Amino acid sequence: MNTIKKPNLCIASVLLLAGCNFAPHYDPPKTAIQGKYKEAVPPGDLAEGWQPADPHDAEIPSAWWEGYQDPKLNELESRVAISNQSVVAAEANYRAARALVAEAQAAFFPTLSLDPSVTRSRTSASIANSGAGGSTVTGTGSGTSTTTTSNSASNSGNTGPHTIYTLPLEASYQLDLWGSVRNSVAQQRDSAQASAAQVVTALLSTQSSLAQDYFQLRAVDEQRRILDSTLADYEASIHLINTLMKTGIDSSEDLAEAENQLYTAEAQATDLGVARAQYEHAIAVLIGVPPAEFSLPPEPYRPVLPTVPVGLPSQLLERRADIAAAERQVAAANAQIGVARAAYFPSLTLSATGGYEATGFSHLFDWPNRFWSIGPELAQTLFEGGAKRAAVSQARALNDAAAATYRGTVLAAFQSVEDNLASLRILSKELIQRHQATVAAQRTVELSVVRFKNGVDSYLNVITAQNTFLSSRESELQVQLERQIASVNLINNLGGGWTASDWAKTEGMASHQGRAGQAGQVPSDDAASTPNPPPTPTGDIHPEELLKQNADAMAPTPR
Repeated sequence: MNTIKKPNLCIASVLLLAGCNFAPHYDPPKTAIQGKYKEAVPPGDLAEGWQPADPHDAEIPSAWWEGYQDPKLNELESRVAISNQSVVAAEANYRAARALVAEAQAAFFPTLSLDPSVTRSRTSASIANSGAGGSTVTGTGSGTSTTTTSNSASNSGNTGPHTIYTLPLEASYQLDLWGSVRNSVAQQRDSAQASAAQVVTALLSTQSSLAQDYFQLRAVDEQRRILDSTLADYEASIHLINTLMKTGIDSSEDLAEAENQLYTAEAQATDLGVARAQYEHAIAVLIGVPPAEFSLPPEPYRPVLPTVPVGLPSQLLERRADIAAAERQVAAANAQIGVARAAYFPSLTLSATGGYEATGFSHLFDWPNRFWSIGPELAQTLFEGGAKRAAVSQARALNDAAAATYRGTVLAAFQSVEDNLASLRILSKELIQRHQATVAAQRTVELSVVRFKNGVDSYLNVITAQNTFLSSRESELQVQLERQIASVNLINNLGGGWTASDWAKTEGMASHQGRAGQAGQVPSDDAASTPNPPPTPTGDIHPEELLKQNADAMAPTPR
């Protein structure tokens, strides 16, 4: 008989110490991954701005914006991590998630409580004379209670007021037999990791938005430069027409057409100030500076396009922080199933209480005035109307929803990469075509000016050629801008240099990210106001200079 009891006792001891875990075995949700990107171009036909790369070469630098070779952009990007309020808020959410982990881990340890009390009471004569009288003191703590009667039958009839001093120390500990505490800790830890990845996502998103706004502002400056040179052409043409009118060679109709062209271009140049101001204000907010205290002076537009290494689709799962966050949310939901299932089983709590009580404070710590109690408590709900079953069903449904969200995030990531690969490939070809159209329009202007000076054609042909040239230059500029924005989007969609291989580094970064933004905002070095829009050039330009000016203003031939 003893040979049967000993193994059972050992098994029971192992179960008591190790407990059970009712959370389902966790595997990340499976997703369909293709072997290569659909929009990847074949070898020998590579689009500018990206290239296929081996796994070891497919890393994007963390300071990816330096590839655009713009010192001002580098300086602005450095302010995002310390001053942007969205990043600061994400960092604060991560610290809150870490606090929830510590709160859940506290359940691994016993609870101690001290509940001293002083009670002044009087017993009625009826109760005291019955022999059952006495004053009762109850001490409460975490899951425990003690009741002590100060009177007994030996002092029946004593109805006078009396004071009782009680100093109880209580301890309780709930054994984690079914893994409820462990799964709660795992759930909060997974959620904290997801929150850390969300800090990375917020930072990358803000950096990408800043780069896009900055490039659009510089494109507006370039468009203004194009219009400035065009306005100079138009003013020179009006000067020439006025000269010809004085000699009776030209008519007032050509002058009216030229003035209409000039004023229309001036209005277009003035209207650019609205867009420039909005981009400037957006950049100020992204770096945590009030728009009134920030200004960016106009600078030449340099549409540099860095080479972005594009790896395999399977690598995207390790490079996107939002995908990592979605996967951690699935793990947290899986752990919650274990918490819900553990509620089916009874809870075992060990509690102990000890202390002193006396009717006089001077004798409170006398040895005979001590009291104590110790014992286990087993609690089990016998009927709850299906609440636990409903909680398990809810946890499973939330797990399914988290898995679907993860798969949707992965699919959206693949889509965004494919979109921007296609954009860079197609825009590279379009830019060459746009430039060819601009060169042809430039040649048309040159020929029309020569024919007008020689009296072969009317000024209307010059106006038409100039408008076509202006439109072609603006279209080429727009394609250059679209390529840069597509390049930024591709870097963003590839993860911006982040990797899930080192979660400790990610969580360490998240816990310190944005702290400087809590103390105050970083002032701008460009607080002085810049005219918006910048002034147009003054002075007359003679028609002989038009051809040279048009050639100087042309964008370089795209590669």
